[in-house]
Amino acid sequence: MKGRRDPHAFGKEKENQKALQSMADAGLIDLYYFDESGFATVPAVPYAWQPVGTALEMPSFKSRRLNVLGFLSKGQAPFFRHTEGPVDTRQAVAAFEAFASRRAPEYAVHGRPCVVNLDNASWHTSRAFSERLDEWAKCGVVVHYLPPYSPELNPIEILWRKIKYDWLPMDCYASYQRMKSAVLDILDGIGSEYQISFV
Repeated sequence: MKGRRDPHAFGKEKENQKALQSMADAGLIDLYYFDESGFATVPAVPYAWQPVGTALEMPSFKSRRLNVLGFLSKGQAPFFRHTEGPVDTRQAVAAFEAFASRRAPEYAVHGRPCVVNLDNASWHTSRAFSERLDEWAKCGVVVHYLPPYSPELNPIEILWRKIKYDWLPMDCYASYQRMKSAVLDILDGIGSEYQISFV
């Protein structure tokens, strides 16, 4: 059935994720989640409270799109790359190349692999991406695909929601540059100034 998730595969993967988290808690592996998200000057505000008889207005205009490719652990150790162009295989490969390069020295010393969960977006399953899996594994970075239509299994989705709906200041939408600076400032503060509860 196109467009629907397989309940059996979803349930099985939930158990698998528990096992992976247990291994991470025991220090046997590092566990990360990877995803992309886009930010633009059209505000992502679903609703707002305002006094009766008043109207809240926000600037809204189309702009370039800031796309962020992110790796995040539940311990909130982040690794981000961003681009103002479209996200495609080239961008995804570049993000993993950078992440694997950073992980390689630690893997060489400790031998602890890093499992990265990600979805089945076409640029994650493309031939050019798949051809790099073995090389990243040599750096200790092992790619693990989540079942289709299972965003609940990828906690980095919580990060994107927090940025868009809670952390971005309203005045950042006045210009693309202001919005970009606000997003990058937040990303720099993940794990310190900005904390997420994954419960």
